[in-house]
Amino acid sequence: MNENVHIVFVLQGLNDSLTNRQLYFALAVTSYLFTIFVNLTLILTVCLDKTLHQPMYVFMCNLCFTGICGASSFYLKLLIDLLAEAQVITYAGCLMQMFISYTYIFCQFTSLTVMAYDRYLAICQPLRYWALMTGQKVMLLLLLTWCLSLLETAVGLVLITRLQFCNHHIARVFCTSWEVVKLSCSDTTANNLYGFLLMFLLSLQIIAILVSYIPLIQTAARSQANRRKFAQTCMPHLVSLLVFSTSMLFDPLYSRFGSGSMVALQNALAAEFLVVPPIINPIMYGINLKQIRTQICFRSPQRNLGDSSQKKVTTNQLRP
Repeated sequence: MNENVHIVFVLQGLNDSLTNRQLYFALAVTSYLFTIFVNLTLILTVCLDKTLHQPMYVFMCNLCFTGICGASSFYLKLLIDLLAEAQVITYAGCLMQMFISYTYIFCQFTSLTVMAYDRYLAICQPLRYWALMTGQKVMLLLLLTWCLSLLETAVGLVLITRLQFCNHHIARVFCTSWEVVKLSCSDTTANNLYGFLLMFLLSLQIIAILVSYIPLIQTAARSQANRRKFAQTCMPHLVSLLVFSTSMLFDPLYSRFGSGSMVALQNALAAEFLVVPPIINPIMYGINLKQIRTQICFRSPQRNLGDSSQKKVTTNQLRP
């Protein structure tokens, strides 16, 4: 560990993009600012409206907050590298970037699992919902989400810190666990086994979410009100799960089994989970959930004050 402190990794993912660095910088800044804007808009909308202080919206805000963290871990370093002559990162900086990005990954999956449980109670057991999903239960689930995610990330990073490195060139635009492990000349068996364990645990979470949708769909099919509730609250959740799972799937496959001749494609796939879900999630929930959409329009500065005084926002349709 002490010997690794002075290591500086070279990020080679931008080598083919430096000729158009101004264009890429403008696109990255625009994408990052838009990501921050849409996520903060949804979070502030929920925070400022007491009628939206419900478990579903609290979990949604947590999803958006982790999206901001994940996007920031990628964009901030990328913007610096696009302006710098050399694309390098210190050993400590690499560990920090991986810590934030992998905490984001695990938080996203755990948050989606918790949200699936919340929707199951709301649609399948509406009469018991408020007795089961209390404020204390919501705080406990949020605490569990973050503690579990931080633990999973910390164990992975501890396993990396025990490695000795023979190469300092990372074929990515940012640090990833597998790319760093591949640079080691030490035994990486423990790292590989832990990676497979994490993939197994994440797969279990995905299966649990999909299984929970069987009674959800059955219940939704019984009445028009349940179908409307399912479409407004569960479809964005399914889209979020699909987008994030797909984004996470391709990079490990390309990293382990892909050819080295498709560097540009590998880098695009590697960054997808940090770029696409943080944009898609707040947009999907903002468009589909009437309460969120109405409140965003209600608080828009373009609205006429006279019109806004005549509007009344209700959330009874989605309350269990």
